Amino acid sequence: MDFTIKKYKELLSVLKDAAYTFQTFAEFLEDPADRVIVLRHDVDAKKYNSLRFARIQASMEIRGSYFFRMVSQSFDREVIREITARGHEIGYHYETMDTAGGDIEKAFELFSKNLKKLRKLVSVKTICMHGSPLSKYDNRSLWDHYDYRELGIIGEPYFDIDFAKVLYLTDTGRRWDGDKVSVRDKVGSRELGVGSSTQNSSPHRAPRTAYRSTNEIINAAVSNSLPDQIMLTFHPQRWTNKPLPWIKELIWQNMKNVVKRMIIKR
Repeated sequence: MDFTIKKYKELLSVLKDAAYTFQTFAEFLEDPADRVIVLRHDVDAKKYNSLRFARIQASMEIRGSYFFRMVSQSFDREVIREITARGHEIGYHYETMDTAGGDIEKAFELFSKNLKKLRKLVSVKTICMHGSPLSKYDNRSLWDHYDYRELGIIGEPYFDIDFAKVLYLTDTGRRWDGDKVSVRDKVGSRELGVGSSTQNSSPHRAPRTAYRSTNEIINAAVSNSLPDQIMLTFHPQRWTNKPLPWIKELIWQNMKNVVKRMIIKR
């Protein structure tokens, strides 16, 4: 079974055995390691799942980045404090273009207010947009009018990582090859990715392949066919060992994928 806690632990263990360094997003921006995994977690819902992920990583001496929304199913002071205490990075998972109904000025005011609220708990240097597929607004469009660096933010993945050099893998759609069912959580053409004709060859750089399952990523790590620099994005609410929640998530995500395909085509 995929998307279980057991499979998640196996993935981390294999990546660690493959001699990858683990950096937070902020660390990667400031001093990127040559062979590195950036573990990004979008805390959309079920915040205690994210806390479990953070505890697992800490037990393996691995650090990751956790991006929190400012909604009750995500934002939790005690959860955020514990994740920080375990050595992980906290970022802001913003969606104020959605909540402001596309009003640019209101969206920026909400963003600044929420960032200040989060910073009362922990240091925040990075942000990442929340991409609601049913919204007609792209939250990243806020930065067509404002500059997040003026607020002391050093990076946003969709703007500050060169994904022609860094392999991007996300479990969006409860699958690792969800490009066709992702409305916004994607970074461009695979043909322009690592290992393409425009890139220098390297023993650790393979053509960018669409991995469907976690096992395929694990096998690629074991065979040393993964590229040197990777951002892995997780939505922890999708990962569980419990049979009924696992089945419920499987059915729900498959239904959502059908809707998202229709949105993309339209």
